[in-house]
Amino acid sequence: MPLIDMPDFAPAILEEFAGRNTTRVDTPVIQPAEPFLDMAGEDLRRRIFLTENERGESLCLRPEFTIPVCLRHIETVTGTPKRYAYLGEVFRQRREGANEFYQAGLEDLGDTDAATADARIVADALACLHRVLPGRAFAVTIGDQAVFEAVVAALGLPSGWQRRLVRAFGQTDVLEAIIARLAKPEPVAGLSPEVEGLLEAGDDAALARHLHDEMERTGYLTNASRAPEEIVRRLKEKRLLAGASLDAAKLDALKEFLSINVSLRYAPGVLADFARSAGLPLDAAIAGFDARVAALSAAGASLADITWRAAFGRPLDYYTGLVFEVTVRGEHDVLVGGGRYDRMLTLLGAKEHIPAVGFSMWLDRIQKAKEGAAIRKVEAGFRTESPRKSGELR
Repeated sequence: MPLIDMPDFAPAILEEFAGRNTTRVDTPVIQPAEPFLDMAGEDLRRRIFLTENERGESLCLRPEFTIPVCLRHIETVTGTPKRYAYLGEVFRQRREGANEFYQAGLEDLGDTDAATADARIVADALACLHRVLPGRAFAVTIGDQAVFEAVVAALGLPSGWQRRLVRAFGQTDVLEAIIARLAKPEPVAGLSPEVEGLLEAGDDAALARHLHDEMERTGYLTNASRAPEEIVRRLKEKRLLAGASLDAAKLDALKEFLSINVSLRYAPGVLADFARSAGLPLDAAIAGFDARVAALSAAGASLADITWRAAFGRPLDYYTGLVFEVTVRGEHDVLVGGGRYDRMLTLLGAKEHIPAVGFSMWLDRIQKAKEGAAIRKVEAGFRTESPRKSGELR
């Protein structure tokens, strides 16, 4: 039995979902922990409530719905396209608010027209908010991990640094630290002269033999979790990353891209101008970005109410393209968050590639926004009536 009451506006959200060609699903509250630990991102991993079953397998209280809904889709061998809706409790350690709260959302699986599906999911999210918060104006912030990945790849960094930058997308402090590090190479410290010499010579076989002998001599070999050949590979990658840097022009280009913060009305032109001035081959990424903007406009979205921030991401590792959040205009609480996660279903075991996009709604924050609106309405009415009442008293 739930420890908290379901918000009274939940039926309205379910009605909105039902009118949008969705199938409502539920998933068990107790979930296998591994998919969340592997894919959800460091921020969510820190907040998960973990336990074990009698076989020692890691379990957790459901911290979100996207991964369980995708697992359910794979297990039931349901074809696509398929649109799922959900509403239920999730459990996370939070700095503010209850650790158990309600989320609702949609997961749109299998539509190969990414631009149309992205626009539809943003429109769905806004329609649900307008249904439960009538008369409120909303602000949408979007980012695009695919565009960021394309920029990073075009800069010509080693793949290891590209992975680090992509993992840090949306984490301002981490990105700034990586960019500062890329301004100058730093040698790998702590290596013996023998290892340094063999790395410099590029003699992998001799280096593996040297490591094997050292591990055997120190007694480490019997307890080692990595073979000498694997250690050689990691040392080479670490050395390559340590010696990598960006020249001033490319570093400035990366910083310029991350500083972009414009209305979506102007975003296609701004992105095209950036690619041209930086001399980066971003044609494919720009085409996908422009198609989404056109689809949003065709879906009736107000581009003036949507802001593209090139550095904007969300703290979940599974996103691959569009990411977005919605707030009441002028307020800070995120009421809806979502995005595209095209690689997830394959990683979870799907036999074929299934593109996917979705969003989640925080019902406790929406309830707070409703209560705040009601208080402001009462206060506004009091201010309106005050002059008349004071005249009567005179």
